[in-house]
This record gives sequence, structure tokens and C-alpha cells, in this order.
Amino acid sequence: MNRNTSILIGILLLLVAIAYLVMQKPGEQSSTGESGEYLVKVDSLAVDRIEIKSPTARLLLEKKGVEWFVQEPVSYRADQSNVASLIHESKNLEVKSIVSNKPSKQSVFQVDSMGTLVKMSAHGSEQAAFIIGKSGSSFAETYARRTTSNDVALVGGALSYTFNRPIKDWRDRTILAIPQERIKEVKFQYGDTTFVLAFEDSTWMVGKDSTQDWVVNTLLSSLSNFQADDFVDTLSSKPPKITAQISYGGAQLTFAYVKDGDKYLVQSSHSPQWFEVQTWRANQVLKRKKDLVKSGK
Repeated sequence: MNRNTSILIGILLLLVAIAYLVMQKPGEQSSTGESGEYLVKVDSLAVDRIEIKSPTARLLLEKKGVEWFVQEPVSYRADQSNVASLIHESKNLEVKSIVSNKPSKQSVFQVDSMGTLVKMSAHGSEQAAFIIGKSGSSFAETYARRTTSNDVALVGGALSYTFNRPIKDWRDRTILAIPQERIKEVKFQYGDTTFVLAFEDSTWMVGKDSTQDWVVNTLLSSLSNFQADDFVDTLSSKPPKITAQISYGGAQLTFAYVKDGDKYLVQSSHSPQWFEVQTWRANQVLKRKKDLVKSGK
């Protein structure tokens, strides 16, 4: 090996070492530990109270019977699947390594007061308490710490969204849910204009006009589980101007178009709650007669 080759190899090794050091985040290689264990033990069937507290918000979930409800900051039925996902993620926080046991390093990983504190209780007794910190360098891992330990663990999963959802994502966004097979007639009213889509003799008709199967099927699917984009907990003193109403399955949806924001306010006859629905979603159900009947009718 000649002298020039040796110099080039030396430079290459030096660059590799520098690149490695640059890629490491300060304080994130303090120590190592055993992997394969779980951060906390959670009995998913027994948990009946969950508190999540971040620097900017606090959420309290409680189980009543078999269903979960948001208790704070509002009182409302919870999104059952999102709560189930939270519990599942909590009991499966597999420890990849212990990166630090120094209290002074907790702020580096945001597993101090800047993290998200999660407390789970069962029958009045705290079952687990831990802090979710920032994402790891791969963003497929997250730093976390049990509140009873100084050990900062690197656990699997990109967990920030699971534990830090906005409050609207913890609430059940269902405006109206009716099994599709129960829908045999849909009445549309736009001001003084009214028409009815009805199931007659094994086919859907609007009066004497035949309809487009794919349009009707898409409509019925949307109506059977109509979801909101957001919640409207406080209305202005002026009642919204009703744009349209759809009646089906013994219930009614009321729509009020809001030009500012290009959206609709929607209310179901089953609840006093008002919801916000983006125009594209509302248009899935706000069909005109010409949208439903076959071409040429």
C-alpha cells in the first residue's frame, strides 16, 4: 500500500467518524440496557380511568359500563376505537434500550414536565403511570419513562399522535348511524323543493324515474354512518339558516351552509349537538334529483 492510498484511507475513516458523531443527538447515548421487557404492565380489561396531561392540555377518560366517555375538558361519548388504540399501545411499549438514568438528562428526552403524562387506573387504584417524550432518531421509536423511575427508555413506535390527539379526535364524531338495510326511503328537502328516493319492487326509484345504482349505493353507505369533521359546542346568538334536510330511517339531518369557511353546520334529530362538516363530505349525501336519476330522465 503506497503512501497516498494510506492517506486517503485515513481521511475516509476520519470522515466516517465525524459523520457518526454529527448524527448522534446530544445526550442520547448515555447508557444501554436490556431490551425485550415492557415499560409498564396494563390490564386492558380492568382499566376504567385514563388521564393524559401535556404542557398544553388535560384529558380525562372514564369507562361507564362497556363504553368510554370523555369527562374533561368536555363531557361526551368517546371515540371507542381511539381509546382502544391508546390502551393497546400502552401495554405494548416494548423497551429497546435504556439510554439514561440521570435525572439531569430527562429534559433532553422530554420525559420531564415537557412530556405527556399518562395515568391509568382500575377500580380506583393507579395501575400505570408513565411519560411519553420526544421521538427517537429513527422516528419509529420514542423516549419514555415510568414516573417511578429515572430510567429513560427507548420504546418502539411513533407514539406522539396516539397520546397527543386533539380533543376532537377523542370524541365520537358520529352524527347519525343507521344500518344501511334499514334505509328504505330517503326524503330530500331544499327550501320548497322536495323529492323522495324510495326502494320499490327491488329497485330504487325517484318517483317514476329509475336511478343510477352506484350513486344510490354510495349515498346509502354515507348516510348509514355519517361522520363530522369537528364539533360546534357554541353557536352564535343568530340561529343558522337551514339549507337542506334529509330524512331517513326515522331520523333527520339538518344542514346549514356557512359561506365563511365553505362548510356546513349539521344537526341530527337524535341529539342537540351541532357538528361541522366540510363541503366535500356534505356533498356525499346532499344529492339533487338530477344526481340520482339515470341520464335522460
